[in-house]
Amino acid sequence: MSKSQRDKGYRTENNVRLKALDHGLDAYRVPLSGGASIKGDVVVSNDVDKWVLEIKCRGNGFKQIYGWLEDNDALVLKADNKRELVCLPMADFFDLLAGRHNGKKGE
Repeated sequence: MSKSQRDKGYRTENNVRLKALDHGLDAYRVPLSGGASIKGDVVVSNDVDKWVLEIKCRGNGFKQIYGWLEDNDALVLKADNKRELVCLPMADFFDLLAGRHNGKKGE
């Protein structure tokens, strides 16, 4: 992995951490970016729940996902013989975790 890739990963992880803090949540980057005992990049928590987040950043690798999500509140993804995944805007996720989501898109 090149230095520019590492730097991009660090910036993305740190931005996720900062946005979680802006929503009143506790958040920290995992030391060694998942190489430690916790598998993941950022841990976000409120008074009840703790979420371990794996962070991925690609130039155009997720273009279709953004297109599918564009006019919707969330996107459900499913591969054969795998469990369903829900993809939603990060601000909406943090609002839900912080107990501030009112169910209306973009608010």
